[in-house]
Amino acid sequence: MLFTLSMVVLTPIAALGMLLDDRVLVDSPIWFKPFKFAVSFTLYSATLAWFISLLEGRLHKIAWWFGTAFALTGVAEMTIIVTQVTRGKRSHFNFETPLDTALFGAMGMLALALMGTSLVIGVLLFRKSFDDPAKKWAIRLSLLIALVGMSVGFLMTQPRAGQSPEKGVLGSHSIGGPDGGAYMPLTGWSTIHGDLRVGHFIGMHAVQVLPLLIVLAGRWANARLAWVVSGGYLGITLLVTWQALRGQPLIKPDALTLTVAAAIVVATALGVAWARQPQKNIEKELVPA
Repeated sequence: MLFTLSMVVLTPIAALGMLLDDRVLVDSPIWFKPFKFAVSFTLYSATLAWFISLLEGRLHKIAWWFGTAFALTGVAEMTIIVTQVTRGKRSHFNFETPLDTALFGAMGMLALALMGTSLVIGVLLFRKSFDDPAKKWAIRLSLLIALVGMSVGFLMTQPRAGQSPEKGVLGSHSIGGPDGGAYMPLTGWSTIHGDLRVGHFIGMHAVQVLPLLIVLAGRWANARLAWVVSGGYLGITLLVTWQALRGQPLIKPDALTLTVAAAIVVATALGVAWARQPQKNIEKELVPA
């Protein structure tokens, strides 16, 4: 919880930095990245803390320690990002100096630790018994999808044409061109190239979206619905990642992307209709608890 509060505090500080610091890095206000990371960490860590609170006994103790490890890792990650901002340097894909290289390498290890701690907490949630099947599957599946979203980050570290450590940069979130250039307001996602941050963001925040959808479903919520909406959400996460890998901006989908998106929407709608049908012993029709 302290980590979440620290991110809440950092968010307005980074926002103030965007207003008072006129430096620009890769065509974006230099404090924009810590602002986005602080907001994302606030949402994700608060949700993870809620998941941990649902566990009991030994499972809760184990999850608490891994949650603490997640928080410490997040602090280290944000410390590097803010440090690089104060130095006027990129935190990601930066190989300009031995220090920049070491800091980016450390961030890679920290990202693995963030994934690892989330994975363990996810495993513990699969061992917990829930009274509400819809809530159970929404939470479990949302965390698995979040791990898929996190893993998209490692696609960004792959070298692009013309890059090398000697040239000071290796990896990018843009596909089809260098990072920078025109971008969408609020998100900062590229409007001229494919952007892997779209799938990274959408996937990670399944942990907020899917449980909320189940709450909003009210009396219609059940295990089938949780599986259907989770499947649809995963489909969208994979679609926007695939779109980015093809060098295509989110706001400029081609016919193939639109066709696949339509197929996902139709399949999800049919699944929702199926989930609303009367059913018996729904748990036996799905994966065993």
